[in-house]
Amino acid sequence: MEFHALVFMAAFMAGTFSLLMHIQSGRQIRQDVYNMNIVKVGVFMSAFWGIAGFLVGVIIASQLAFPNLLYFENLPWTNFSRLRPLHTSAVIFAFGGSVLLTTSFYVVQRTCRARLFGGMLPWAVFWGYQLFIVIAATGYLMGITQSKEYAEPEWYADLFLTIVWVGYLLVFLGTMWKRKEPHIYVANWFYLAFILTIAMLHIVNNLAMPVSMFESRSYQLFAGVQDALTQWWYGHNAVGFFLTAGFLGIMYYFIPKRAERPVYSYRLSIVHFWTLIFIYIWAGPHHLHYTALPEWAQTLGMTFSVMLWMPSWGGMINGLMTLSGAWDKLRTDPVIRMMIVSVAFYGMSTFEGPLMSVRAVNSLSHYTEWGIGHVHSGSLGWVGYISFGALYCLTQWVWKRKQLYSNTLVEWHFWISTIGILLYITAMWVAGITEGLWWRAYDEFGFLQYSFIETVEAKHIPYIIRAVGGLMFLVGAMIMCFNLYMTAKGRVRKSERHADDVSPDVAAVPAE
Repeated sequence: MEFHALVFMAAFMAGTFSLLMHIQSGRQIRQDVYNMNIVKVGVFMSAFWGIAGFLVGVIIASQLAFPNLLYFENLPWTNFSRLRPLHTSAVIFAFGGSVLLTTSFYVVQRTCRARLFGGMLPWAVFWGYQLFIVIAATGYLMGITQSKEYAEPEWYADLFLTIVWVGYLLVFLGTMWKRKEPHIYVANWFYLAFILTIAMLHIVNNLAMPVSMFESRSYQLFAGVQDALTQWWYGHNAVGFFLTAGFLGIMYYFIPKRAERPVYSYRLSIVHFWTLIFIYIWAGPHHLHYTALPEWAQTLGMTFSVMLWMPSWGGMINGLMTLSGAWDKLRTDPVIRMMIVSVAFYGMSTFEGPLMSVRAVNSLSHYTEWGIGHVHSGSLGWVGYISFGALYCLTQWVWKRKQLYSNTLVEWHFWISTIGILLYITAMWVAGITEGLWWRAYDEFGFLQYSFIETVEAKHIPYIIRAVGGLMFLVGAMIMCFNLYMTAKGRVRKSERHADDVSPDVAAVPAE
């Protein structure tokens, strides 16, 4: 608590100093100019957190295969138990959240033809969110956690994030309010739904009473089955609105823009939006099959999960068919290929998820590595690839480059990481189904045929394959970071200087 208090104090002093320097400079903020500097910083921070999160993921995957790897008895922060929440928060909230902030700030300005609302408020939101990430991450390493999946930070970090998130909502709504374009583009609908719903989920799931104002620990408001239901209402919809709705906003802007084609069906996009919003919020109880949760609530979650097939695949079809008339770009533009493959992974994950929510299938899959494979097919394939595509586009457009430094490096990134994802998810499918079958296998005397440790031993090779797949994904991301840096510097690979590429995004008003 003392360390975090010092961090907050240092951040407050730095923020105050920056604000005073801005006031002293006397610089007037031009409302006819887009704020692209915040997008540039966002691209950098997204890439940084991506590498950090993927690296920790490779480390903990290796620790599962080789338990003594990087384990030091006197350094508890090297334990798997502390690094695992660091990994999940780094890739979801640090990398994914920074990508969502960055792309939403870009898209809302372009589609509304208006500068970000609030003067210095967008900067306060952006750096406030980065501060929250630092507080959460250092807390995990010190063992400060409330032990709730995807909601690990303790009460003071949650309160701070709530303030930052309200500022984010004000910036987004204010920009839409003063828009010069009367039409609200569909990407903004998804971004707004993501911001509003995450605020509601975050507040309700993190209702807690601190032990004291000077103590990092707290007591949860809910207990028992009520706490479990609230947690998985939050947990599943954190996936549904943070990792789905927000990134669908990216899909609906960046794929049409990069392909230079209109959205396949605007009517389908609206149907996709409203059905997704109404159905997704009810699906959380499918995480609690065969528990103390009443069976009617389990069935409700299962039913709405199966219903999610329709809107999810409607969105997938809309994204894929946007390339109608421009399918040749899959061959010539690897960035488009990466984003289209992300939509394919979205379709696969949104088929697999409802399938696993069916009680009969869940009895085999739950608590096994199958769930880990499912989560990573969505996070690496869908979230990762659509994010990478957006970062490639933003670097080229915001720095006003006619082409990326190297399309060949994008090809290398695509194929290395795709093979890595396939190794990862297939290894986890094999391990998970093996676990599920062995756990329910009985001998002729009615005793369990396999002990728990035997199932762990059977997963050793899949664990190694999973670590190799994760390492390949990390290598691909590092190749991307080099490509983005060289593109921002204005470099073009000699062998590709005359290659045709997508022209820079044309601004409706000047950009900084």
